[in-house]
Amino acid sequence: MSASAKGSPLFYGWFVVGAAFAVLFLAYGIQFSYGVFVTGMAAELGWSRAETALPYSIYVFIYSALSAATGRATDRFGPRQVIMLGSVLLGLGWGASAWVQQPWHLSLTMGCIAALGMSVAWVPCNATVARWFTRRRGTAVSIASSGASLGNLVVPPAAGLLMLHWGWRTALLVVALTSAVTMLLAARFMVRDPESMGLHPDGDSADNAAAAPAVGKLPPLTTLYRGPPFVLLVIVYFTTWLVVFVPFVHIVAFGEDRGLGTGLASSLLSAIGFGGVLGRLSAGVVSDRIGRFPALYITLALQVLAFGTLPYAYDLAVLWAAAFAFGLSYGGGVALLPALCGDLFGRTRVASVVGVIFAVAGAPAALGPYFAGWLYDTTGNYDSAFLIAAALNLLALGLSFVLATRRGVRLALRPEQH
Repeated sequence: MSASAKGSPLFYGWFVVGAAFAVLFLAYGIQFSYGVFVTGMAAELGWSRAETALPYSIYVFIYSALSAATGRATDRFGPRQVIMLGSVLLGLGWGASAWVQQPWHLSLTMGCIAALGMSVAWVPCNATVARWFTRRRGTAVSIASSGASLGNLVVPPAAGLLMLHWGWRTALLVVALTSAVTMLLAARFMVRDPESMGLHPDGDSADNAAAAPAVGKLPPLTTLYRGPPFVLLVIVYFTTWLVVFVPFVHIVAFGEDRGLGTGLASSLLSAIGFGGVLGRLSAGVVSDRIGRFPALYITLALQVLAFGTLPYAYDLAVLWAAAFAFGLSYGGGVALLPALCGDLFGRTRVASVVGVIFAVAGAPAALGPYFAGWLYDTTGNYDSAFLIAAALNLLALGLSFVLATRRGVRLALRPEQH
């Protein structure tokens, strides 16, 4: 494989990008389809909004919390083995969810088993891509991570069509098995880093790679985790991600409460998907030109606007615009994290660093959908949930300005090679 890669006119890193795109497309496509399947579950099983949100919250918490371990495993064993194991668990967990009868059944199958598989999707894929690139790191990560948003755009409508003809149980089983098999095939192309194949980041020659700026000796991970830049970055993503899954779980029901039919309400998920694809594709490319932090400021400000608009949106066009803006901002913020970590903390251990941030900042996001469901059951609407989400993202925006002014962090405004 190494010899053929060296002789190929196309840098093998782009095959890694393609494989990561495929894995994220399928893993997140089925995850974001939960908002479609949940309507059939609730109708057949008589579950409340909070009961349908709780298993999803458990799922988000577990796969986020385990990302620290899967990040370390990726650095140690390589992404191929880790992602293949995750593909099996993801298919098993979502497939078994087709037979649930009680909320605790779904908490076990999706909330635990599928979550184990999902924990080896985002961090290993994006961190591995970040290892293969330096000069074009933002662009490469953006392309790979856009698979998640494109999955959100394509898979939920397809799942809805399958559910219409076969019912939610059969449709869920088919989507789960198809996703797992395809992810296993894509994982075969995931290679740890360019050095494993006798190559250099970005496909540069040995002379160009040697001429890259030196970054000095990197501190131990334990020292890095206690440093202000790392802590502030965790807090920024904690505040924005705490509410990030609320629209994915509740926006279809929110649209129906606004008087939309099921089809039009489901289209709000597609609007998020459209925005997410554009956000993930553009954020990294833009950040390669203007710097990571200016790009991060834009995404967080846009998310404040999106959440702040939803409580006052009744017209379909405004609802679509707000959903699109949310997808654009969420997708952009997610795509920036691996590139930002690679710039700040080094290329060789980026999976471990991203995994810890994803675990610490992402696991609490499990509370968001459940809390929003509780607020709905208490107040009869989602307005307060969306306003709280807007306030949290405004706080994240302010903290990102503080982070950017820290000594030693300004290098991220003009990404260096690590």
